[in-house]
Amino acid sequence: MALSLKQLDSITSAFNAKEQAYDKIIRVCCGTGCITSGANRVLEGVLTAVEREGLSSKVLVKKTGCHGLCERGPIVTLGNDEILYQSVGKRDVAADVDLLLKTVTEGKVADKLLFRDSARKEKYTSSLDIPFYKGQKRIVLAMNGLINPEEIDDYIAHGGYRAPFRAFQMTPEEIIDWVTKGGLRGRGGGGFLTGRKWSSARAAKGGLKYVLANGDEGDPGAFMDRSLMEGNPHAVIEGMVIGGYTIGAQQGYIYVRDEYPLAVSRLTKAIEQARDYNMLGHDVFGSGFDFDLEIYRGGGAFVCGESTALMSSLEGKSGEPRDKYVHTVEHGLWDKPTNLNNVETWANVPHIINNGLDWYTSIGTKKSTGTKIFSLVGKVNNTGLIEVPMGISLREIIFGLGGGIRGKRQFKAVQTGGPSGGCIPEQHLDMPVDFDSLTSIGSMMGSGGMIVMDERNCMVDVARYFLRFLTEESCGKCVPCREGTRRMHEILDRICKGAGKIEDLMHLEELGKALQWGAICGLGQSAPNPVLSTIRYFSDEYKAHIIEGRCPAGVCKEITTFTIMEEKCTGCMRCAAECPMGAIIGEKKEPQRIDDLRCITCGICYDVCSFDAIKIG
Repeated sequence: MALSLKQLDSITSAFNAKEQAYDKIIRVCCGTGCITSGANRVLEGVLTAVEREGLSSKVLVKKTGCHGLCERGPIVTLGNDEILYQSVGKRDVAADVDLLLKTVTEGKVADKLLFRDSARKEKYTSSLDIPFYKGQKRIVLAMNGLINPEEIDDYIAHGGYRAPFRAFQMTPEEIIDWVTKGGLRGRGGGGFLTGRKWSSARAAKGGLKYVLANGDEGDPGAFMDRSLMEGNPHAVIEGMVIGGYTIGAQQGYIYVRDEYPLAVSRLTKAIEQARDYNMLGHDVFGSGFDFDLEIYRGGGAFVCGESTALMSSLEGKSGEPRDKYVHTVEHGLWDKPTNLNNVETWANVPHIINNGLDWYTSIGTKKSTGTKIFSLVGKVNNTGLIEVPMGISLREIIFGLGGGIRGKRQFKAVQTGGPSGGCIPEQHLDMPVDFDSLTSIGSMMGSGGMIVMDERNCMVDVARYFLRFLTEESCGKCVPCREGTRRMHEILDRICKGAGKIEDLMHLEELGKALQWGAICGLGQSAPNPVLSTIRYFSDEYKAHIIEGRCPAGVCKEITTFTIMEEKCTGCMRCAAECPMGAIIGEKKEPQRIDDLRCITCGICYDVCSFDAIKIG
């Protein structure tokens, strides 16, 4: 039976009435990050305690998707963002659940569970006051942490599935015009104008067409797409229904990496529920439009994030990119016209349809409209998932939302754009984060990975790490990528081991340019970015490795030594207590020394010393 707008409103009223019958709502984050920290045990503990105390008719317990503060999980919120508790149940589930119930029944706030901002030395009760959240503009992630992702009525009650009704009242050309004028660009890394792609796919000749969603997130440290699919799968489905109608496709596929079982599970349930409500299948919403979705589980190859490699994989072939002169909007999946967008791109579409062009273009910059989701990780106080307006500066993200660098360390660089992105130094911290600005300084926005580094990160080693990753993940189809990344990694490895030559820098730059010019796909073409950007901004560090035979950050073990300076050492024995090899020798309250035969140059002594008594040599 096809649902009408009136029936959606009826579902909304019934759902809201059911929730309003409770005195209090407890929301437990059950995204992958919090589950890893024990969220399922917390959820079970809260449900058991509520039933035991006879509160089942007064307290509603909901599981939600990712709230964003992943490292502080499990996260629990009470009421409408009135109280946020962090690290619930990490040490004692039962004790923390008791504190939760006291908050509900007695209004007693559990001080020990409140969020503490280590940079500002403050604690906060409501998530609305926490700087990590205050600096964000959540549109795509607005329902993450609010709705139960496994309950379609919850999504409908918060405005879900209205956009297709509005879209079906428009012509496909009008929708394309809106998406084009709205300036929506691909959130998967390419930044291509979505409206232009849709226009080409609609114009392509051929009866059968496909729409695809790319959820194959392979960047180290990235979890934006995973968190969206886990926390609000219906947003992706809703966007794909509109996209299918617009280009004339009746079948869609969501390509999800196999390492995301929770995302697959929740997407599967969401698709089943959407079919039950006739939001998918025959005669969607009584519009006369037929459209259905299937999930395809990818094998986890990084190259399958590239559009043509993804399509080859979906066809059951090896995930290798195709030549770019064959356009996928004309000859894509099974040689049929195909439109591929990232899952975040699809999730933006309903907001444009619901809120209009003026609203969407008022967010972000002229050439990069809307918001972008990032995973903020590395040497920053507040790691997690954020959504910010385009054009925000790197400084605002790292030192505002992120709370600055951990400990007493100094900021050194931030890598944006995943393993194919560049490393950006302090001099560019005020650079706006958008598609064009980051490219101009040798990096890119990519799919949204953001890794913050401090002085204990060796930039040569960072480049080596990402080249090793890219070498292993290269599909091997084209010579520039297959051999070029391997050769660049060999040179970087030699430099890190103290056997580099000054001419290696020129060779790395030449190889980098060869990849940029000669690789078949965008992944190969962008592979040199970590190397070229670190040579550009941190050449002194390369020269220290090559000419002086030392690693200034103390990371490259073959050319690093640690020495205790007697005049600064107080004999506190902290380094001796932390050393895994027992290489610290000396009496308490007397200067210590390092036994070079036992030392494995792990650097723990340097990291824990409070008196700057350890010297990197």
